[in-house]
Amino acid sequence: MTEISLYSPFPANEVPSWDFETDVVVVGFGAAGACAAIEAADAGAQVMLFERNSGSGGASALSGGEIYIGGGTDVQIAAGFEDTPEELAAYLKAAGGPCADEAKCDLYAQESLSHYAWLKAQGVPYRGNYLPGKHIEPTDDSTLIWSGSEAAAPFCTLARPAPRGHVIQHMGWGGGRPLIDLLETRAREKGVEVIADSRAVALVQEGAAIVGVVVRIDNRTRFVRARKGVVLATGGFVLNEGMRRKYCPQTFRINDPIGDKDDGSGIELGISAGGDAIHMDQFFTTCPWTIPESHAYGVMVNQQGQRFINEDCYHGRVSRAAVDQPGDRVYLLLDSAHFQQPPGFARVAIAGTGEDWEEVERELEMPEGTLSTTMAFYNRHAREGRDPLFDKRTPILTPLDQGPFVALELNFQTSYFSFFTLGGLRTSTDGEVLNRAGTPISGLFAAGRCTSGLPAWGHGYSSGLSLADCTFFGRQAGRKAAGA
Repeated sequence: MTEISLYSPFPANEVPSWDFETDVVVVGFGAAGACAAIEAADAGAQVMLFERNSGSGGASALSGGEIYIGGGTDVQIAAGFEDTPEELAAYLKAAGGPCADEAKCDLYAQESLSHYAWLKAQGVPYRGNYLPGKHIEPTDDSTLIWSGSEAAAPFCTLARPAPRGHVIQHMGWGGGRPLIDLLETRAREKGVEVIADSRAVALVQEGAAIVGVVVRIDNRTRFVRARKGVVLATGGFVLNEGMRRKYCPQTFRINDPIGDKDDGSGIELGISAGGDAIHMDQFFTTCPWTIPESHAYGVMVNQQGQRFINEDCYHGRVSRAAVDQPGDRVYLLLDSAHFQQPPGFARVAIAGTGEDWEEVERELEMPEGTLSTTMAFYNRHAREGRDPLFDKRTPILTPLDQGPFVALELNFQTSYFSFFTLGGLRTSTDGEVLNRAGTPISGLFAAGRCTSGLPAWGHGYSSGLSLADCTFFGRQAGRKAAGA
């Protein structure tokens, strides 16, 4: 008998007997898998969902429950913001940078409002208010926040700025868990059969088509036939050190991966069937330096005392640019008007203080005239409301001239730089897994972080893009699989 392996499909003609048969098999019970299962069931398919954990969740349940939605939602309109599908598409393409899938950006923008209505129809609640300011997540049950670099250069010149982070009504951080609970309830109501503690170990192939999956349940090998299609929704590969060393070695500069069984198994399954894995070097990271909010007014410099980013953009963009800097740390510079004690979990230390920037420079053991010149240049232009180097904008652009002054150290190895991977299987807008020629692999679909989707570029990530991608393209994959 052929060896059962993640790295090569198992021949259908060697299956001794089918332990389960269904129309659509979904592998993974996070947001992408749940939405795929719901949509496939709505299309009339019999659906079985296999999850390696003992229940639903995945990385989606670790999130803030924030979904990137725009085009003119009721909350945006009530708060006085103008947004259109065209502006949303333009921002998504800018945020995707060189990795943007323009067809996915256009489709999501066109369907964003209907997707918002679909989420509400599943029971996802939204309070409906706007929370001004610069936040990572609301600490109350507010809905709408600025969750990306929409109002910062260069994005604000490419698309009209509007806040688009729509957060589930939930007190405090961590809205991802109640979001998944609602989607799980809806899937079960629609007759989706869920089998937990089951790990997919191989695809089953007949000719050129994927016709099933091999799973391990209670240490037994079980064969599952999918009459219409298999949907992979298994997450990224942030917890697979071998894959990270192969594809994304820069993540070893930082130490706090975010994931739940995100071992890249779905990506490996897709590759085994001829799928094309793309943008595998891309990752998101953040050290939450914008907590407290006043720290967004600070200046970031590398170990040479040089700025490298406009600090008013999204915290993940700042952090991703920081990890590109030489050395093993960067510094956040603040004056007494904007300094507050950082939260303990950030593991950010005070590295230097002084009555002027020259003294801070000496405490950081930087060459004379480096950091002090950087700050003199910055403050001179900030007083004029300009940032000729990076185009930081008012009101966050402000001189830092009220001593005493402080430098906070964001150390790549010891500070809290959380991260997850963004690369994955190349898919069509319908969730079909594509081979290197761009041709769909019959019977195989994928969604979420095991694919390269809307959040494709680490330097352009916005909060809510992953859940937007998981929920919308999970639906696309489920619908397409049900009709296969």
